[in-house]
Amino acid sequence: MTNQAIDDQNRQRLLDLRVELEKLEAMSADARKPVELDQSMVGRLSRMDAMQAVNMSQEASRRRQQTLKRIVGALLRIDAGNYGYCTLCDEQIPFGRLSIDPTYSLCIHCAEASI
Repeated sequence: MTNQAIDDQNRQRLLDLRVELEKLEAMSADARKPVELDQSMVGRLSRMDAMQAVNMSQEASRRRQQTLKRIVGALLRIDAGNYGYCTLCDEQIPFGRLSIDPTYSLCIHCAEASI
């Protein structure tokens, strides 16, 4: 498979993932709103459960937003012609690593060193 074919394949994966994440963001918008419960009608545990659900939804949204940013970065690297190369050491990122997550911007050595 040529580099161009790999880039095209990963571009499509990235675009599909972006659409999926944007749909999830739209669907979960209500779940991230602050809890407004009538304290006279709902018990303390129900309020705590509702607040925990909101916090979990907000964290999931934060992670989706981070992934969307990584997708944009990967698409920009494809357009610039430097997709698949480590942004720190400029070594080629193995195809297997990119097949796991096409948003990776670091080779395994640089990723391990940055932990």
